[in-house]
Amino acid sequence: MSGKVRLKPNGVLDEDPMTLQDIAYKYICNNLDVISYEDESLDRSRILRDGIVLPNDICDRLLEAYQQFYRHLDDRFVTLFRDKHRTSLKVVHLRNSTLTNSGLAILMRHELYSLSIWYCDRITEWSQELLAHHGESLRSLELGIGSHMLQNRDPNDKEPVDFQLNCPNLRRLVLNGVPLHHKLQFAHLDDLIHLDLTSCVLGNFSLSALTSLPKLHTLILFNVWPIENGLHAICALKQLRTLDISISSSGNGHGTYDFPDETLEMLMDNLRELTHLDISGTNLAGNGVATKGSCYKNTDIPGLVSRTQRPLQFLGLYHTAHWACKRHDIPAIEIAGDANEQQILTAARYYYDRPVLLTRVLNDLYHLFRFENCKDIHTALDVVLTAMDRHLKFKHMQISGSATLFYIVKGRDRAKFGTPLRNHIIRTLLNGMEVHITDDTMLRNGYLTLTQFQMPTDVLFEYERLISVLLHGVSKTEQEGFVQRIAIYLLNTLACQVDGKQKLFLGELGVVSTMLSLIKDRLTRSVFDDVMEVAWSTMWNVTDETAINCKRFLDGRGMEYFLRCLNTFRERDELLRNMMGLLGNVAEVKWLRPKLMTQKFIEVFAELLSSESDGIEVSYNAAGVLAHIASDGPVAWTIREPSREKVLTSMVEAIRRWDIKSERNINYRSFEPILGLVRCYETPQCQHWAVWALANLTQVYPDKYCLLVEQENGIQILKELITHPSPYEEIKEIARMVIARCSSWP
Repeated sequence: MSGKVRLKPNGVLDEDPMTLQDIAYKYICNNLDVISYEDESLDRSRILRDGIVLPNDICDRLLEAYQQFYRHLDDRFVTLFRDKHRTSLKVVHLRNSTLTNSGLAILMRHELYSLSIWYCDRITEWSQELLAHHGESLRSLELGIGSHMLQNRDPNDKEPVDFQLNCPNLRRLVLNGVPLHHKLQFAHLDDLIHLDLTSCVLGNFSLSALTSLPKLHTLILFNVWPIENGLHAICALKQLRTLDISISSSGNGHGTYDFPDETLEMLMDNLRELTHLDISGTNLAGNGVATKGSCYKNTDIPGLVSRTQRPLQFLGLYHTAHWACKRHDIPAIEIAGDANEQQILTAARYYYDRPVLLTRVLNDLYHLFRFENCKDIHTALDVVLTAMDRHLKFKHMQISGSATLFYIVKGRDRAKFGTPLRNHIIRTLLNGMEVHITDDTMLRNGYLTLTQFQMPTDVLFEYERLISVLLHGVSKTEQEGFVQRIAIYLLNTLACQVDGKQKLFLGELGVVSTMLSLIKDRLTRSVFDDVMEVAWSTMWNVTDETAINCKRFLDGRGMEYFLRCLNTFRERDELLRNMMGLLGNVAEVKWLRPKLMTQKFIEVFAELLSSESDGIEVSYNAAGVLAHIASDGPVAWTIREPSREKVLTSMVEAIRRWDIKSERNINYRSFEPILGLVRCYETPQCQHWAVWALANLTQVYPDKYCLLVEQENGIQILKELITHPSPYEEIKEIARMVIARCSSWP
């Protein structure tokens, strides 16, 4: 459903946006109760609601959409299609599914036209009989990597399974990595035009069995070796238009022919209809050196001399011996190789279902981007995203692809990315990180790439998944490692810039407890680092106007860790600022303030009033904490020492020392707590701190805070204060300063 990456006329790199139909399918996938319900007696399997009938085109598309939107396809979902009278399937393409033989049986009873299975490890050789019973309707069968229908599930067991393909109407057959039994017959597949035996083990199977396929025009024998003795059988397939005899690596002698020039020439002489040829990884292109008496000309590949006037449409020369792809005269329109950007991108497009080889191609692409040598950005993005989406379980593919994405996103074309494309990149990264969550390299690549996006705007559509992945990186990776540091940096960035709903979600997922665990670990080891500092900053952000997260902090022994950090790392200005900012948020919650009313805590807050750490920040936040506690009145002050009067006097003395023009390291989204203190007429000292805060912020940052004062009815509240008899004149003077500043600011 996702379109290819395109360069649009306005210069924007993007994919086509979702159609209305796509949106409808996505909605149904996210809300299956619309069309079905869970049957409690059948392991919560999905049952189609009464009165609903889904025709074939809807069923095929629904199955595709459910997988595309990264839902885990399992037996419980496919029971939706159990009733053949009310549902109908023809095309079933399974990838990265946990479906079992039972689930596959439900699907195959629909007499499918096309079946494709990739990375479905729970489908075993016991499902062979499904082919025997339901294979007659199949026109296309594709058993890719991780499909064990026709092979032993144990990867170490290479013994061929004796099976026959009861699929007489097949036109397309793909078998990947299957050990072929010598009794396997193809003669009954009269209509077969496409045969792909990638990585199949020949054993005693003879390629001469293929000569009985009169219509065959595509034969893929990638990573099938040895085949030198079967080349004469291949030459008998006169209708062939596509032949692939490539090898992923020429190590251990695979792909090395005794007479390469003559062998390739023989193939060309016999297969006159050939338009696509792949000899990557072999020595069939020869050494490119003219020999005495040679008769070939106009080509640097001797075996292709007959095609100089009729060039091939495609020629695969990736990692051939003697660097054939770097030669000048090559009789082909498209070339897969590693000589330049065009060849690398061509290789990526043609090898999209060969994960080992494709990973190498993406590594070549990575080096192009690393040195800013790639010009065709939209094609490169398309092949990288396609590769990562198709081979989600292939770890090295995800690592290589994510490294390439980092340099693409980091490049100067990032500003041209449209929203659908940005979403696709982020979703693909998160898919790979979730599947390979224990791999630090994958997490590092993903986190670094995500830092290149606009936070939180670009990631809000996948906010919950991103937070889960970040929390894993913070808590489960190596102590003091780079992955942990970049994860906590991203987490803090998100916590700082999201609204209350998302802050609640952060708390529910365990952000506060995770941060406290990090702090406890570093206190135990007497280590101060940027992770500890950012952990306090994250909690400061996540507790902002979110009472339940403040409670989580207190319940998690947060005050104990506060005192220990204060005693152990007293000289760390940034740490003190972050801790006191957090406690300022806690103190704003009236029903939590009694937990702060202990002699030890009040003594510490009062002592910090005289702190000059980080300018006025620590002193300011200490005064804010005390002002909120004192606003509850004398009755709530349940300790004898220090006395309420003494603390309030010290607080006013501190306020009078502060410079009203001090620049701040703080961000208010609302003045509601401060304006609440402005109304605290029983304790004018609390009002003093509140009006000073408003005056300072509107003096230094008028663009933001003058508007906020007016929006929250602050001017009226301050005017009431000025006319009230309780506040002393100094407070009223500061209030007038705020009103004047806001009135004069446009």
